[in-house]
Amino acid sequence: MADNSRPSGSKQSASKASAPLTSPGYFVPFVTVTALFLTFGFITTLNMALVPHLRSIFNVGYKSAMLAESAFFLAYFVFSAPTSRLIEWIGYKKTMVVSLFIQVVGCLLFIPAARLVNFPLFLTACFVVGAGVTALQTSVNPYAAILGPEASAPVRLTLAQAFNSIGTTVAPIFAGAFILTDPTKFATPAAIANTVRGPYLAIAGALLLLGIAVAFSHLPHIDQPPSSHPAKEGEAEASRSVWSYRHTVLGALGIFFYVGVEVGLASIAVNFFKTQGMSSFETASDVAALYWFGALVGRLLGSWILTRVKSGKLLGIFGFAAVALVLIAMLGSGHVAIAAVVLCGFFNSIMFPNIFTLGIAGLGPMTSKGSGLIMTAIVGGAVIPALLGWAADKYGIQHAFVIPLICYLYIAWYGLWGSKPRETAISS
Repeated sequence: MADNSRPSGSKQSASKASAPLTSPGYFVPFVTVTALFLTFGFITTLNMALVPHLRSIFNVGYKSAMLAESAFFLAYFVFSAPTSRLIEWIGYKKTMVVSLFIQVVGCLLFIPAARLVNFPLFLTACFVVGAGVTALQTSVNPYAAILGPEASAPVRLTLAQAFNSIGTTVAPIFAGAFILTDPTKFATPAAIANTVRGPYLAIAGALLLLGIAVAFSHLPHIDQPPSSHPAKEGEAEASRSVWSYRHTVLGALGIFFYVGVEVGLASIAVNFFKTQGMSSFETASDVAALYWFGALVGRLLGSWILTRVKSGKLLGIFGFAAVALVLIAMLGSGHVAIAAVVLCGFFNSIMFPNIFTLGIAGLGPMTSKGSGLIMTAIVGGAVIPALLGWAADKYGIQHAFVIPLICYLYIAWYGLWGSKPRETAISS
């Protein structure tokens, strides 16, 4: 069925520019939710910092160290769909609180993992933290998207993701100061592993306090986008599967590639920078923070650009720009190659919120199911980094960058062509 309800060209841009950021009375809840975006940004990026740390502790290759990312993002595959059902059962707010408490448990597991210097236990801790972050992302992304008009959803979610970028920018600096210390300064692997215990204990305490604060905060109960109307029993919409929505399924694949490439580049950045002349892990970690700072700048700038440019078009432009940067990183060397990887962070900035909002557009009462499907695709953060690590071990990091190249090409295609519901759905 053709979808003729979607504004096009300048009309769509004008509707974005005129649409308010949030619905009346929802601004304070939106501010509260943006604080949660900062939280899971920090936790996710801190987990990426464990890759070089695990290589030092256990003397393993890139592929094995990347299992920390695989364990973390595998949780999205396992828990995204159950979380969407949990949201339907207890609501968005209670799901957010539960997710924070799960993260507390995961952070506390790092303490025995470090004490025992046990690689499987490290991976278990990553998986449990990932389960909590999965539940948080699956609840806060659609919640932020539906706190106002659908026309301004990309702007709203991009702005919220800017706070996520504050967390992702701070995390590598935090890791460099408290976790990624020079391994030659320690006599044993146990001493290196011990640097994890204090930071994760402090993070567990902060998450516990945040969970309690959210539990007592005022967040309105919202079942679905205010502009949508539930399908009545017997209508075609009521019997359709979320898999029948073409733009949603392709959007889930876009999230798979996006999260995979963002996490893969971030996880291997410190080691790549060292191969290009960086003198220490601490210096390389500080430079890696610029990758995330670029995402912060891009999201703040992107939230303004999106009031004037269609989200799909901007996604395509940023995707092709990232393709060019990856080619420079593959063919260049030294500061040029390093700068190219760092600048990928800027062009990553608007990808997640735009793929997400394009993917759930028009789902109405099926928004939570669409969100669950898209969040499941974050398992790309488990698959793509593992492939990147395998290729880096076998062929070298620069040759392995062909994997990010493919990811960015698909994202550019989705923005310009794949997200357009010429057919609203794949026939079921």
